[in-house]
Amino acid sequence: MNLPEKRHPLFVEIARVVEEARKLAYRNNNSILLSMYWQIGKLIVEDEQGGNPKAAYGKAVLKNLSTPLTLEFGKGFEERNLNNMRAFYGAFQIWNAVRTELSWTHYRIISRIENEEFRN
Repeated sequence: MNLPEKRHPLFVEIARVVEEARKLAYRNNNSILLSMYWQIGKLIVEDEQGGNPKAAYGKAVLKNLSTPLTLEFGKGFEERNLNNMRAFYGAFQIWNAVRTELSWTHYRIISRIENEEFRN
């Protein structure tokens, strides 16, 4: 398909609408993904701690969860990513502190920073 040198005004307007919709879809999808990962991290932490202030180690919760979750929902639920979700929740226990403008990749990196003041 050959496009003329000067684009038709209707084409330009439609292209603008499509681009805006794509940006909105990305922002919404990112927000939904972050919320899901935060909630999963919270559930893992609550299960591991069982009402105690600290987790009981040696339960292999993530290892036992990763296989059935991956089989059911596909890639993204490996033990390593479940650990990232747990760390994400641990670093940002208040959902309103999470900025959805940042991506999951940003939060995976930020969650590894142990110094809370520096992380914030």
